[in-house]
Amino acid sequence: MAKRKNKPKVVPSSGNVFADLGVPNAEEKQTKVRLAVAINQIIQGRKLSQTAAARRLKVNQPKVSALSNYLLDGFSVERLMNLVTALDRDVCIVIRPKPKSRKIGRIAVTGS
Repeated sequence: MAKRKNKPKVVPSSGNVFADLGVPNAEEKQTKVRLAVAINQIIQGRKLSQTAAARRLKVNQPKVSALSNYLLDGFSVERLMNLVTALDRDVCIVIRPKPKSRKIGRIAVTGS
């Protein structure tokens, strides 16, 4: 068996796959995805159909379908946060100094 001459280079993740891939607006995209994950988990946890979720969120069913498939170009971060609150969840924004170990600040979305 021949040995591989070119080992693939392993690069540690920054914690944001979009930034790692060089996608423009990586922080915003990651924030949207994390908010959509939270929304989809709540909808699934309540066993809501897309129609029932649409009624609860006051959007049409195709928007719920887009959310469930993570097609998020039609959603702003603000709109996604409003959808979270429509599902009886609080959204807390905390602003604090960044650690000295990081060059720039970041946006993080966490769920509980």
